[in-house]
Amino acid sequence: MNIASDWKDYKILDMADGQKLEKWGDIVLVRPDPQIIWKNKSYPEKWKNVNATYHRSKTGGGAWEYNKKVPSQWKIKYKELTFNIKPMGFKHTGLFPEQAVNWDWMMEKIKNAKRDIKVLNLFAYTGGATVACAAAGASVCHVDSSKGMVSWAKENIMSSKLEDRPVRYIVDDVVKFVNREIRRGNKYDAIIMDPPSYGRGANGEVWQFETSIYDLVELCTKVLSNDPLFFLINSYTTGISSKVLENILNLTIKYKGKVSSGEIGLPMENSELVLPCGIYGRWEC
Repeated sequence: MNIASDWKDYKILDMADGQKLEKWGDIVLVRPDPQIIWKNKSYPEKWKNVNATYHRSKTGGGAWEYNKKVPSQWKIKYKELTFNIKPMGFKHTGLFPEQAVNWDWMMEKIKNAKRDIKVLNLFAYTGGATVACAAAGASVCHVDSSKGMVSWAKENIMSSKLEDRPVRYIVDDVVKFVNREIRRGNKYDAIIMDPPSYGRGANGEVWQFETSIYDLVELCTKVLSNDPLFFLINSYTTGISSKVLENILNLTIKYKGKVSSGEIGLPMENSELVLPCGIYGRWEC
Protein backbone atom coordinates (compact mmCIF):
# COMPACT_ATOMS: atom_id res chain seq x y z
CA MET A 1 0.00 0.00 0.00
CA ASN A 2 1.19 3.53 -0.82
CA ILE A 3 0.66 5.72 2.24
CA ALA A 4 0.30 9.52 2.11
CA SER A 5 2.63 10.19 5.03
CA ASP A 6 4.06 13.62 4.12
CA TRP A 7 1.14 15.79 5.27
CA LYS A 8 1.70 18.52 7.87
CA ASP A 9 -1.69 20.31 7.64
CA TYR A 10 -3.79 17.13 7.69
CA LYS A 11 -3.80 14.34 10.29
CA ILE A 12 -5.96 11.42 11.34
CA LEU A 13 -5.90 11.76 15.13
CA ASP A 14 -7.91 8.62 15.86
CA MET A 15 -10.43 6.27 14.25
CA ALA A 16 -12.91 3.78 15.66
CA ASP A 17 -16.50 2.56 15.41
CA GLY A 18 -17.06 3.75 11.84
CA GLN A 19 -15.65 7.26 12.36
CA LYS A 20 -12.38 9.07 11.77
CA LEU A 21 -11.18 12.03 13.85
CA GLU A 22 -9.31 14.37 11.49
CA LYS A 23 -7.43 17.64 11.83
CA TRP A 24 -7.58 19.91 8.78
CA GLY A 25 -5.26 22.78 9.63
CA ASP A 26 -6.69 24.00 12.96
CA ILE A 27 -10.16 22.48 12.42
CA VAL A 28 -11.05 19.08 13.90
CA LEU A 29 -13.78 17.10 12.12
CA VAL A 30 -15.42 13.72 12.69
CA ARG A 31 -16.57 11.94 9.52
CA PRO A 32 -17.90 8.42 8.89
CA ASP A 33 -15.83 5.83 7.04
CA PRO A 34 -17.07 2.30 6.22
CA GLN A 35 -13.56 0.81 6.44
CA ILE A 36 -13.31 1.55 10.17
CA ILE A 37 -15.02 -1.52 11.59
CA TRP A 38 -13.01 -1.84 14.84
CA LYS A 39 -14.60 -0.55 18.04
CA ASN A 40 -11.99 0.79 20.46
CA LYS A 41 -10.71 4.37 20.36
CA SER A 42 -6.97 4.70 20.84
CA TYR A 43 -7.14 8.25 22.21
CA PRO A 44 -10.59 8.91 23.77
CA GLU A 45 -9.58 12.32 25.13
CA LYS A 46 -8.95 13.67 21.61
CA TRP A 47 -12.63 13.19 20.69
CA LYS A 48 -13.67 15.86 23.20
CA ASN A 49 -12.20 18.71 21.15
CA VAL A 50 -14.22 18.52 17.91
CA ASN A 51 -15.37 21.44 15.74
CA ALA A 52 -17.97 19.51 13.74
CA THR A 53 -19.33 16.00 13.24
CA TYR A 54 -21.03 14.65 10.13
CA HIS A 55 -24.02 12.43 10.91
CA ARG A 56 -25.44 10.15 8.24
CA SER A 57 -29.22 9.92 7.95
CA LYS A 58 -30.93 6.52 7.78
CA THR A 59 -33.01 7.88 4.89
CA GLY A 60 -29.94 8.97 2.90
CA GLY A 61 -27.61 11.94 3.00
CA GLY A 62 -26.86 13.54 6.34
CA ALA A 63 -25.89 16.79 8.04
CA TRP A 64 -23.10 18.49 9.96
CA GLU A 65 -23.44 19.11 13.70
CA TYR A 66 -21.31 22.06 14.79
CA ASN A 67 -19.84 22.13 18.32
CA LYS A 68 -17.60 25.13 17.66
CA LYS A 69 -17.51 27.80 15.01
CA VAL A 70 -16.16 26.56 11.70
CA PRO A 71 -15.19 28.95 8.86
CA SER A 72 -17.20 28.65 5.65
CA GLN A 73 -13.86 27.78 4.08
CA TRP A 74 -10.20 27.66 5.04
CA LYS A 75 -6.88 26.73 3.44
CA ILE A 76 -4.46 23.88 4.00
CA LYS A 77 -1.12 23.21 2.31
CA TYR A 78 0.55 20.10 0.97
CA LYS A 79 4.19 20.94 0.26
CA GLU A 80 3.93 23.86 -2.23
CA LEU A 81 0.26 23.22 -3.06
CA THR A 82 -2.63 25.08 -1.39
CA PHE A 83 -6.23 23.88 -1.22
CA ASN A 84 -9.53 25.41 -0.09
CA ILE A 85 -11.49 23.27 2.36
CA LYS A 86 -15.28 23.60 2.78
CA PRO A 87 -17.60 21.27 4.73
CA MET A 88 -20.23 20.18 2.24
CA GLY A 89 -23.06 17.71 1.82
CA PHE A 90 -22.45 13.96 2.05
CA LYS A 91 -19.49 14.41 4.46
CA HIS A 92 -17.07 15.83 1.86
CA THR A 93 -14.57 18.65 2.36
CA GLY A 94 -13.49 19.09 -1.27
CA LEU A 95 -10.21 17.20 -0.91
CA PHE A 96 -9.11 13.59 -0.62
CA PRO A 97 -5.77 13.83 1.23
CA GLU A 98 -4.76 10.25 0.38
CA GLN A 99 -4.42 11.44 -3.22
CA ALA A 100 -1.13 13.10 -2.23
CA VAL A 101 0.41 9.72 -3.13
CA ASN A 102 -0.67 10.21 -6.73
CA TRP A 103 0.16 13.94 -6.79
CA ASP A 104 3.78 13.20 -5.82
CA TRP A 105 4.05 10.48 -8.46
CA MET A 106 2.60 12.67 -11.24
CA MET A 107 4.72 15.69 -10.32
CA GLU A 108 7.90 13.63 -10.39
CA LYS A 109 7.01 12.16 -13.78
CA ILE A 110 6.26 15.60 -15.26
CA LYS A 111 9.37 17.29 -13.85
CA ASN A 112 11.63 14.47 -15.05
CA ALA A 113 10.15 14.48 -18.56
CA LYS A 114 12.28 17.52 -19.53
CA ARG A 115 9.67 18.54 -22.12
CA ASP A 116 6.29 20.21 -22.35
CA ILE A 117 3.56 17.88 -21.06
CA LYS A 118 -0.16 18.17 -21.80
CA VAL A 119 -2.39 16.56 -19.17
CA LEU A 120 -6.07 15.61 -19.47
CA ASN A 121 -7.76 15.37 -16.04
CA LEU A 122 -11.19 13.68 -16.24
CA PHE A 123 -13.79 13.65 -13.45
CA ALA A 124 -11.43 16.27 -12.09
CA TYR A 125 -13.52 17.37 -9.07
CA THR A 126 -11.93 20.31 -7.20
CA GLY A 127 -8.64 19.89 -9.02
CA GLY A 128 -6.16 18.32 -6.63
CA ALA A 129 -4.41 16.60 -9.54
CA THR A 130 -4.83 19.71 -11.72
CA VAL A 131 -3.01 21.84 -9.14
CA ALA A 132 -0.25 19.25 -8.76
CA CYS A 133 0.34 18.89 -12.51
CA ALA A 134 0.25 22.65 -13.10
CA ALA A 135 2.75 23.18 -10.27
CA ALA A 136 5.04 20.60 -11.90
CA GLY A 137 5.00 22.61 -15.15
CA ALA A 138 2.36 20.84 -17.24
CA SER A 139 -0.51 22.38 -19.17
CA VAL A 140 -3.80 20.87 -17.97
CA CYS A 141 -7.27 20.36 -19.39
CA HIS A 142 -9.60 20.01 -16.38
CA VAL A 143 -12.95 18.33 -17.14
CA ASP A 144 -15.87 17.85 -14.74
CA SER A 145 -19.64 17.89 -15.25
CA SER A 146 -20.22 20.07 -12.14
CA LYS A 147 -19.88 23.81 -12.65
CA GLY A 148 -19.45 24.28 -8.89
CA MET A 149 -16.54 21.83 -8.70
CA VAL A 150 -14.82 23.48 -11.67
CA SER A 151 -15.16 26.88 -9.97
CA TRP A 152 -13.63 25.38 -6.82
CA ALA A 153 -10.72 24.05 -8.89
CA LYS A 154 -10.09 27.58 -10.17
CA GLU A 155 -9.97 28.78 -6.54
CA ASN A 156 -7.38 26.10 -5.71
CA ILE A 157 -5.23 27.11 -8.67
CA MET A 158 -5.36 30.74 -7.55
CA SER A 159 -4.64 29.86 -3.90
CA SER A 160 -1.57 27.95 -5.08
CA LYS A 161 -0.53 31.05 -7.09
CA LEU A 162 -0.66 29.11 -10.35
CA GLU A 163 -3.18 31.30 -12.18
CA ASP A 164 -0.58 32.13 -14.85
CA ARG A 165 -0.19 28.44 -15.75
CA PRO A 166 -2.04 27.07 -18.83
CA VAL A 167 -5.15 25.41 -17.37
CA ARG A 168 -8.26 24.91 -19.50
CA TYR A 169 -11.49 24.39 -17.55
CA ILE A 170 -14.31 22.39 -19.15
CA VAL A 171 -17.79 21.80 -17.69
CA ASP A 172 -19.02 18.80 -19.65
CA ASP A 173 -19.79 15.09 -19.72
CA VAL A 174 -16.45 13.29 -19.89
CA VAL A 175 -17.35 10.82 -22.65
CA LYS A 176 -18.84 13.54 -24.87
CA PHE A 177 -15.78 15.74 -24.37
CA VAL A 178 -13.29 12.97 -25.20
CA ASN A 179 -15.24 12.11 -28.36
CA ARG A 180 -15.03 15.76 -29.45
CA GLU A 181 -11.29 15.84 -28.76
CA ILE A 182 -10.87 12.76 -30.96
CA ARG A 183 -12.71 14.51 -33.81
CA ARG A 184 -10.60 17.65 -33.32
CA GLY A 185 -7.39 15.64 -33.35
CA ASN A 186 -6.26 16.94 -29.94
CA LYS A 187 -3.70 14.80 -28.12
CA TYR A 188 -2.43 14.55 -24.54
CA ASP A 189 0.78 13.20 -23.04
CA ALA A 190 -0.85 12.15 -19.78
CA ILE A 191 -4.39 11.19 -18.74
CA ILE A 192 -5.81 11.12 -15.20
CA MET A 193 -9.27 9.90 -14.34
CA ASP A 194 -11.17 9.48 -11.07
CA PRO A 195 -14.52 8.09 -12.23
CA PRO A 196 -17.44 7.73 -9.81
CA SER A 197 -19.01 4.40 -8.92
CA TYR A 198 -22.33 5.61 -10.30
CA GLY A 199 -23.57 8.81 -11.88
CA ARG A 200 -26.24 10.31 -14.07
CA GLY A 201 -25.58 13.15 -16.52
CA ALA A 202 -27.67 16.23 -17.19
CA ASN A 203 -29.39 14.52 -20.13
CA GLY A 204 -29.97 11.21 -18.37
CA GLU A 205 -26.65 9.60 -19.33
CA VAL A 206 -25.94 6.73 -16.93
CA TRP A 207 -22.42 5.98 -15.71
CA GLN A 208 -21.75 2.74 -13.85
CA PHE A 209 -18.14 1.95 -13.10
CA GLU A 210 -18.23 -1.79 -13.76
CA THR A 211 -19.90 -1.48 -17.17
CA SER A 212 -18.36 1.81 -18.33
CA ILE A 213 -14.72 1.98 -17.24
CA TYR A 214 -13.20 -0.31 -19.90
CA ASP A 215 -14.90 1.52 -22.77
CA LEU A 216 -13.80 4.90 -21.37
CA VAL A 217 -10.16 3.88 -21.01
CA GLU A 218 -10.17 2.41 -24.50
CA LEU A 219 -11.73 5.65 -25.82
CA CYS A 220 -9.12 7.77 -24.05
CA THR A 221 -6.24 5.90 -25.65
CA LYS A 222 -7.31 7.63 -28.88
CA VAL A 223 -6.29 11.03 -27.48
CA LEU A 224 -2.88 9.87 -26.22
CA SER A 225 0.06 11.48 -27.96
CA ASN A 226 2.67 9.47 -29.83
CA ASP A 227 5.03 9.80 -26.84
CA PRO A 228 2.77 9.44 -23.78
CA LEU A 229 4.09 9.89 -20.25
CA PHE A 230 1.48 8.24 -18.01
CA PHE A 231 -2.12 7.10 -17.61
CA LEU A 232 -3.63 7.02 -14.10
CA ILE A 233 -6.98 5.53 -13.05
CA ASN A 234 -8.12 6.18 -9.49
CA SER A 235 -11.17 4.49 -7.97
CA TYR A 236 -13.19 4.28 -4.77
CA THR A 237 -15.67 1.75 -6.16
CA THR A 238 -16.36 -0.93 -3.56
CA GLY A 239 -15.51 -4.48 -4.56
CA ILE A 240 -13.14 -3.63 -7.42
CA SER A 241 -9.59 -4.92 -7.07
CA SER A 242 -6.67 -2.72 -8.12
CA LYS A 243 -5.60 -5.66 -10.30
CA VAL A 244 -8.72 -5.04 -12.42
CA LEU A 245 -7.42 -1.55 -13.26
CA GLU A 246 -4.02 -3.01 -14.06
CA ASN A 247 -5.62 -5.55 -16.40
CA ILE A 248 -7.61 -2.84 -18.20
CA LEU A 249 -4.47 -0.76 -18.80
CA ASN A 250 -2.57 -3.82 -20.05
CA LEU A 251 -5.38 -4.58 -22.50
CA THR A 252 -5.91 -1.05 -23.83
CA ILE A 253 -2.58 0.80 -23.93
CA LYS A 254 -0.41 -0.39 -26.80
CA TYR A 255 2.69 1.69 -26.07
CA LYS A 256 5.72 0.16 -24.38
CA GLY A 257 5.74 0.88 -20.68
CA LYS A 258 5.18 -0.39 -17.16
CA VAL A 259 1.78 -1.07 -15.58
CA SER A 260 1.28 -1.20 -11.82
CA SER A 261 -1.58 -1.05 -9.34
CA GLY A 262 -2.27 -0.95 -5.64
CA GLU A 263 -4.03 0.65 -2.71
CA ILE A 264 -3.57 4.11 -1.23
CA GLY A 265 -4.04 4.95 2.42
CA LEU A 266 -3.63 7.44 5.26
CA PRO A 267 -1.65 6.87 8.45
CA MET A 268 -3.06 7.56 11.90
CA GLU A 269 -0.91 9.83 14.06
CA ASN A 270 1.09 8.09 16.82
CA SER A 271 -0.09 4.68 15.67
CA GLU A 272 0.65 1.71 13.45
CA LEU A 273 -2.88 1.91 12.03
CA VAL A 274 -3.44 2.82 8.36
CA LEU A 275 -6.80 3.66 6.78
CA PRO A 276 -7.31 2.12 3.30
CA CYS A 277 -8.69 4.82 1.00
CA GLY A 278 -9.00 3.52 -2.54
CA ILE A 279 -7.14 1.90 -5.41
CA TYR A 280 -5.15 2.98 -8.45
CA GLY A 281 -3.90 1.62 -11.75
CA ARG A 282 -0.94 3.29 -13.49
CA TRP A 283 0.69 2.99 -16.88
CA GLU A 284 3.98 4.85 -17.32
CA CYS A 285 6.46 5.01 -20.16
